[in-house]
Amino acid sequence: MPKKVNIYYISIVLGAVVAIYANANEEQNLLLLVGGIALLMFGIFNLQSGIPSKKEKDTFVESELIEDEEE
Repeated sequence: MPKKVNIYYISIVLGAVVAIYANANEEQNLLLLVGGIALLMFGIFNLQSGIPSKKEKDTFVESELIEDEEE
């Protein structure tokens, strides 16, 4: 599993470098820019999928009945 994580980090860095390089030239290479952004998104998406979702906070009162105050 750690080898996959390293691949995702490398793809993020490589995608960012390629996208910045493609955007830095006077004549932008659109295909290179899209490829860099796609590589960046691939790495971010796969790295993010391994992070568990946030657990909801437990409340102090599990269930509380609301009584009408008009009585």
